[in-house]
Amino acid sequence: MLEIDKDGMKKDLTITIGKNESAKYWMTVLNEFKNHGVQDILVLCADGLTGLKDAISAIYPKTEYQRCIVHQIRNSLKYVPYTARKELANDLKTVYKASTEKLGYTNLLELEEKWKHKYQR
Repeated sequence: MLEIDKDGMKKDLTITIGKNESAKYWMTVLNEFKNHGVQDILVLCADGLTGLKDAISAIYPKTEYQRCIVHQIRNSLKYVPYTARKELANDLKTVYKASTEKLGYTNLLELEEKWKHKYQR
């Protein structure tokens, strides 16, 4: 697990190997953090690990859980024909790598206009 503090500095918190990804396992890891003085986790970005969302809610209830953008994109691209994946992935990058929220939203609207005829909601 990686910490990014309010100044944007990164620090490894722990590297652990567990037998599984159950909520019980993650509760143990998160309780270790709490015992070592980690008071709050504001945002947790993860790849959909089994049990992690439940564990973080129990130990740090104010934490905002966010699915990792890379995994969201990969998951979405599974439903797109191979021939269109690269182009759509590049168009999606203009949204999530935009320098401002406003630009990201504008790019999202353009993406929707371009692709809506092929992929309905």
